[in-house]
Amino acid sequence: MDRRKFLISSLASSALLASPGKSTAAFAEAFEQDSSATGELPPALREKLKNDPFRPQFHLLPRANWMNDPCAPRFHNGVYHMFFQYNPHAAVWGDMHWNHATSPDLIHWKHQPIALAPTPGSYDAYGCFTGSVLPGMDVPTILYTGVTKVTPDLETIPGEDIREVQCLATSTDPDLRVWKKLDKPILPLPPPGLNVSGFRDPCPWKDGDIWYLGIGSGIKKTGGAVLLYKSTDGRNWEYLHPLAQGKWNGGTMTNPVDTGEMWECPDFFPLGEKHVLLYSTERKVYWQAGTFDKSDLKFHAETTGMLDHGYYYAMKSMLDEKGRRILWGWVEESRTAEQCLAAGWAGSMALPRVLTLGPDNQLRMDVPPEFASLRKKTDTIKGGHEAPKLNAELAKTAIQNRAGEIVCKFKPDAAPCALELRTAPDNSPFFTIQYEGSSTKPTVKIGEKILALSPDREGVSTIHLWLDGSVIEVFLDSKEAMTARDFTPTPSDIHIAWSGASEALNSITVSAVQPISPDRLTS
Repeated sequence: MDRRKFLISSLASSALLASPGKSTAAFAEAFEQDSSATGELPPALREKLKNDPFRPQFHLLPRANWMNDPCAPRFHNGVYHMFFQYNPHAAVWGDMHWNHATSPDLIHWKHQPIALAPTPGSYDAYGCFTGSVLPGMDVPTILYTGVTKVTPDLETIPGEDIREVQCLATSTDPDLRVWKKLDKPILPLPPPGLNVSGFRDPCPWKDGDIWYLGIGSGIKKTGGAVLLYKSTDGRNWEYLHPLAQGKWNGGTMTNPVDTGEMWECPDFFPLGEKHVLLYSTERKVYWQAGTFDKSDLKFHAETTGMLDHGYYYAMKSMLDEKGRRILWGWVEESRTAEQCLAAGWAGSMALPRVLTLGPDNQLRMDVPPEFASLRKKTDTIKGGHEAPKLNAELAKTAIQNRAGEIVCKFKPDAAPCALELRTAPDNSPFFTIQYEGSSTKPTVKIGEKILALSPDREGVSTIHLWLDGSVIEVFLDSKEAMTARDFTPTPSDIHIAWSGASEALNSITVSAVQPISPDRLTS
């Protein structure tokens, strides 16, 4: 589903929205009194969501309706805060607000009032798009993209008559529930003289006494880019040049993101001895590791890769209280708009990932160890068995309620083998990770995707899989990731099977995963 399409919903609640320069306290107070804010959804909808087997049980998602990009995640006053793009009116993209949830542990979430809402007649009247924390400020501050309708000569989204501007809001509320917008954008226009193909998703950082700001953008018929600004106060910004630049793929699709003419949702941060740049383009998310040269203020990539090979997009990172770089991402939908509307919900947050750089300068990703606390029952099946006995043992480790974790260790070998999730009672595979590589180039196939393995010194590779409703997140040797969506009906337990060369298997560990709420509403 295209996040750019403007499916503007009714603004019936516009009387509650704050005007520019004024506090959103009135809106937050009204939202808290509204039944949907406190979890008292209409009974029919609540029952449908509660009993939907495809709705995740330990991923963060709103009570109902559409969500997409994570925004401005942060650890503040002992609590994790997650803001995210949200349509409060329907389970399709449109009328972008910032929803808000808090957690003490990255796992259990409490829903808060909406943090940002479009202000009628103002610079963000048609949506509060993605944004980030502005670090190093005495008062908590966020930057975000606001959008409004304009004449074609002022548009920044080609063909949409929409202008994107960069906005600032602050909060003196210790719980970050109430935000005050500036009365005007901090960046009302792209840099003069640039024929931009988009201008959104601010990504700021601070170095010494200087703030820097990257903006997702690109030059038409040239390629995507991150435009770099600097500031001495965090409010007045001077354009410098592109921090990094990509190439147009020669395509002629309407959406410049699909042609590589625009990079959206950039994120830039130090990691180890290097800097890492993340960006989304051509319906994929890429990472680059390299050097940020402070003499020319440009990023020079040294290694690069794809962050996730599946339904994962629009990531945003944060530092937590332990100094870990935590990455968040949006799990996209594979269903149609009509199917999402019928279900009453769409999208979820991916599990958080701890990012590190290996000695080979390759990005590594692991789910935080805190999630081990959700394991209810764990069974480990050792390798060395013949196939019939192995699968007889695996049959005892069925996953119930589509919520489980699998860790599979095996030695890549020339002989084909596969890890399978199977439905009962027909025992047919609905999700398969197939090893088809060689000892010199070990790879696995998931659907139509071929992903590389990176065995350890003993020649062992690790598949780490999380199943939660319709969401399947797979990590291969902590280097490659794929987020899948699967809506195959599973009327009973899901069984795990190993097919092919049983001698390649070292072990499979299967754990049940405890839901974080009793009703799939994650609150």
